[in-house]
Amino acid sequence: MSSIRASRIRLLTAAATVAVAAFSLTACNDGEGVRSEGSSAGASSTASASGSSSQEDAKPGADGSKSATDVPAASGNGKTGTGKSGTSGKKDVTCQGSNTKTVAAPLNRPVNHMLLTVTNTGSSTCYLYSYPAVSFGEAQSVPPVIEDSKPQAVVTLAPGESGYSSVNLSAADGSGKNGHTEKSLAVYFQGRTADEDVPSAAHPPLPAKGAYIDDSLKVTYWQQSMDDAISW
Repeated sequence: MSSIRASRIRLLTAAATVAVAAFSLTACNDGEGVRSEGSSAGASSTASASGSSSQEDAKPGADGSKSATDVPAASGNGKTGTGKSGTSGKKDVTCQGSNTKTVAAPLNRPVNHMLLTVTNTGSSTCYLYSYPAVSFGEAQSVPPVIEDSKPQAVVTLAPGESGYSSVNLSAADGSGKNGHTEKSLAVYFQGRTADEDVPSAAHPPLPAKGAYIDDSLKVTYWQQSMDDAISW
């Protein structure tokens, strides 16, 4: 009887030992425990690395350049061609009625003379070539120019500047023929070459009493200064 009891006690003890060992082994090797947390940490690390990579892609490069969507399309050098014509990009042109204002004023000295003053009212430099082709009333011909009055250079007018020509209306000594009074005047401009078309004339008003002219009528070349114009 005592032998049977001792055997049962040893059997129970052995069973308990096996059970404890099995429980410890299960707890240490649970695939859903520590290993599961390690996997989660790895996933977080991967996500963090991915986010960092995305931010780096969004930043400018080392040379400060931006992504293609941020850089405007190329459109040349962005400057207006200037060259000889200045910063506005406008070209130099021939002076004519459309870009100037012309004033015709009688002079006390020299007697029987009229001064033509042409002022550049445009936004570009213009050139006064040769001499004015004046037409009083219904005249069909242009009076001659005083050849000795020809300047050394073409008269150049920046915006706001003026050029001049004097008109010898009649002979001071009364020797002229076919004298008469005219009430209107047209001033035609010439181009750099004879082939250039300069269509716009000026029509400056004359004094109320008109201008007395005879067949000694003549003009000077355009001059850069008034003093040069009235010296003839």
